[in-house]
Formats: sequence, structure tokens, C-alpha cells
Amino acid sequence: MAGELLVVAELTDGSLRPVTVELVGEARRQADAAGGSVGVAILGDAAPHASSLGAYGADRVYAMPGAERGTLSALEALVREVQPTAILCPATAFGSDVAAGLAARLGAGLAANCLSLEASATGLLQKRPMYAGKVIATVETLVGPNVITARPRVFAPGIPQEGRSAQVVTREAVAPRPHEAVVELVKLVKAERTELDVSEAEIIVSGGRGLGGPEAFALLRDLAHVLNAAVGASRAAVDAGWMPHAHQVGQTGKTVSPRLYIACGISGAIQHLVGMSSSQCIVAINSDPEAPIFTRCDYGIVGDLFTVVPALIQELKRAGVGA
Repeated sequence: MAGELLVVAELTDGSLRPVTVELVGEARRQADAAGGSVGVAILGDAAPHASSLGAYGADRVYAMPGAERGTLSALEALVREVQPTAILCPATAFGSDVAAGLAARLGAGLAANCLSLEASATGLLQKRPMYAGKVIATVETLVGPNVITARPRVFAPGIPQEGRSAQVVTREAVAPRPHEAVVELVKLVKAERTELDVSEAEIIVSGGRGLGGPEAFALLRDLAHVLNAAVGASRAAVDAGWMPHAHQVGQTGKTVSPRLYIACGISGAIQHLVGMSSSQCIVAINSDPEAPIFTRCDYGIVGDLFTVVPALIQELKRAGVGA
């Protein structure tokens, strides 16, 4: 698989999104295993980010000023010139749109929402969920460069190396195609957050169908408040209207990698496990001793969550946690 792995960077309000650093770290690991290199495409000025990307493993940073007004045309021209082995994009609204457009223009295969990558003789093998997370498929792209998307927190960022630098290559502006949609950012309005985002939290307390209704999530919020944690939910709880979709953890929600994940009343459907299995420590609370979640947790408590959670809150407060 020797060649260049190209990461498409995503910026928010002028700053690199953490998922970009995660993708660069994974690209570096794969390139080291196969004797390849890592490039990063930035739609705009690369100067503020080149040193950071170099430290995390990028060999080249492609600065593409003006590309914001013709994103696909600019990236297509870069890919056709550089001929990367694979193109890695974040599985965000931006990255998914770019990946689909590039794959269509290049006549290449697209593997979306990948969970892991493995070098092969022809490129990269990708593992991704299918059928709403019920199975994990191993995919090999045989036509064109591999176009891959991965969700935030799927890959761990590499360890930055001080003094490591990346070559900055500035690309000339590419005019968009006559009928290519041109998007101009007029204003960025940030939503007000009253709760931690599960995709960024170090500790998550999640609830599922076992809570019985939306009112019970107040109990989980009490535990989350003590632990300074985010509140998550299973797909069943979100589909029932008990929690907003922004809190959903799983294949059709958000992939999380917290230090501690507490699953309350969650049976452990594969769709949910896909989204939280990379948590460092998983604690499951469920009254059903046969619940699948107990096969994937580090610590399991068989009991009524309405008894266990209040007792847990009381003990944490007694120990001075959250004081």
C-alpha cells in the first residue's frame, strides 16, 4: 500500500476539528506500517495549522486558498495530480458530502462510517457496520482510490512529536464547474449548550428503554451532575421521544470514546455497542442478568436502576465526588 494517504481537513471557525487530528494519526499509523506518506488537504490558508499537523504525522500539507468556493473541483484536481492510495474524510455533514462527491467524480468506491483500517497488498481493508449496525463488514475497494469516512472518536490521535514538520504545498485556485454549487459562509451561529456533548465528554451516563419513560432521565442527570458527565441515550429512548437525537449514542447516533461509560437500563443491542465499545471503562446497570451489555462491560450490576443509581449518587457524594 505504499503511496500517500490524503486526509481532508475540516475547520470550524478557523480551527481544526479534533476529528482531523484523529484521521491524521490513523493515516500516520497505516503509512508507517506500509512505508507510505501522509498528506492533508486544507481548504483555505494552511499556515496556522501546518506545524500542528506536522507534529501529528503529516508529511505534506496542501494549502488550497479560495477552494471554499469550489470544494469538489479543487479536491478532484488535487487527487488526480497526487494520486493518493486512499482519501480519508470525517463522517460529519461536511466530510460525508465531500466524500460522496469525490467518489462520484473519480469513479471510486466509498466506504462510509469505518471503524478500523488495515493495510493490504492493494490498499486498505475497511471494517464498517451494515444493516443498522447488526453486522460488521470488511470492505476492500478495487476501483480508484479508497474514499473513506470515519466518525469522530473512532481513531485515537497520535502522540505529537516536537520538532516534526510538514512541507507546505500551495495549490492554485481551481475554478468550479459551471453548474457546481458554490457555498459562501455568511455567518456562523453557535447553538447554546446547556449540557455536555456526548461526543466530547470524558464521562457519559446513558439511559435506554429500561428507564420506562422520559421522566426517569432526571435521575441520570443527577448522577451526571455529580460526575460532571454528559447524558446519553440509546436509539430506543430517542425513538420513543424521551431524549433529543443529539444525545443518541450508537450507529445512527454518535460514536463516543469516554474514559467512563455508565449504561443504565440499556440491553446492549449491537447498534448501540458499535457507538460506545471503544470506551475505556464500561459499567452496566440492568435488571436482566442475560442482557447482552454484560458481555461487553468491565463492571456489571444486576439490579433495579431506580435503586442502584440513587445509592450510587449517595456514595459518590459521601466520598466527596462532585463537591
